[in-house]
Amino acid sequence: MNDLSRQATRLEAIGGRYDPWLCFAVLALGSLGVVMVASASIAIAENLGAGPFHYLVRHVLFVMIGAVLAVVAMRTELKLVEKYNQQLLLCCFLLLLLPWLPGLGVSVNGARRWINLGISRFQVVEAVKVIYIVWLASYLVRFRDEVNATWPAMLKPLGVAVLLVGMLLAQPDFGSATLLLGITAGMLVLGGVNLPRMSAPILVLLPALVAIAIIEPYRLRRITSFMDPWQDQLGAGYQLSNALMAVGRGEWFGVGLGASVQKLNYLPEAHTDFIFSVIAEELGFVGVCGVIGLYVLLVGRALYIGMKCVEMRRHFAGYIAFGVGLWLGMQSFVSIGVNLGLLPTKGLTLPLISSGGSSVMMTCAAIGLLLRVSYELERAERQVARLRPESIVPVAAADAPAAPSAPLAARPAPPRTTPRATPAGGRGTSRVKPTFGGFA
Repeated sequence: MNDLSRQATRLEAIGGRYDPWLCFAVLALGSLGVVMVASASIAIAENLGAGPFHYLVRHVLFVMIGAVLAVVAMRTELKLVEKYNQQLLLCCFLLLLLPWLPGLGVSVNGARRWINLGISRFQVVEAVKVIYIVWLASYLVRFRDEVNATWPAMLKPLGVAVLLVGMLLAQPDFGSATLLLGITAGMLVLGGVNLPRMSAPILVLLPALVAIAIIEPYRLRRITSFMDPWQDQLGAGYQLSNALMAVGRGEWFGVGLGASVQKLNYLPEAHTDFIFSVIAEELGFVGVCGVIGLYVLLVGRALYIGMKCVEMRRHFAGYIAFGVGLWLGMQSFVSIGVNLGLLPTKGLTLPLISSGGSSVMMTCAAIGLLLRVSYELERAERQVARLRPESIVPVAAADAPAAPSAPLAARPAPPRTTPRATPAGGRGTSRVKPTFGGFA
């Protein structure tokens, strides 16, 4: 076996490490979610006659399934995922068509967003979010130069996003549609799209979204009630007014775990969309700051890992980290903003905390992908560190013939050194700085 073969074998034997800060934030948010779902859902479950721990048992079951999906994602090489990039986009469209199939799709309150899996219903858009992020990451890798230089390469992913949004609006699901557009725009900017060129589609899409939001009477009522929920406290402003009362009762340190009053059939969806209000009531301002701090840590580490990957030219991994970070950051911001009265009421769950089988499982799968990115980044950094001590050789020793020995005083200065060509697998040695929106 030659030197290069032995060196490649040594490099492949080097493993990585999952980011400890990510693990801490995920475990802390997941554990808090189990506790708060148990606290917020007891009254609701008893009112339905399903037993006090009905929703807790379901939530723990979905967390366990999500943990299995996360482990599978954590142990899957990203190059294997990237191999099937063309099929991923087709999966997105097929999944959004499933709720319309007779016998499989389920309609709830006029919305067709779910499919019936027998033991539970599954909201397909949650899987679409993960798959779409992976596809868009692969697209940005394949057309990295064109996206920043040409209109067609930039407009193609926007066109795909608009088609998916149209299918979501037909369900209807305005919240997920807006979130998908936000993820697309954010990943394109982080992928190097020129910002002045990007502004033209945004100026077209924003008025269209506003028109879609106000054209439906129920969406318009949500916007007007958000401006003053106390004007129609028992009608359109019922959810927000009760959420704000829960937040106000929490004060600095909360009323105590399990002591919430608003969750006793006053606050609708206390264990799903409005669980943050229950957290604010029971844990107070200090608890709220702790939860927000965990999300800041989670999203911040995701974006940091993405930037480090791009610096090492591991663009596919970096764009996945950007996409997952943007998704979790935007969705948690909207959910918290709705609970605090900063945004109009919209049915988006709080990632890793709210009860909801589809959301919990797919969020865990996305976290598994993010942890895999951190593992491969750490592994690449260790491989580069192993190469560096071996990559410096004297030029004279490598190229010049041996010279006869000379007296100490007559010996020349030590020869200069130069890096040896990096073998295959060590491409992370040279670094490039990422560009954001066309600006260095």
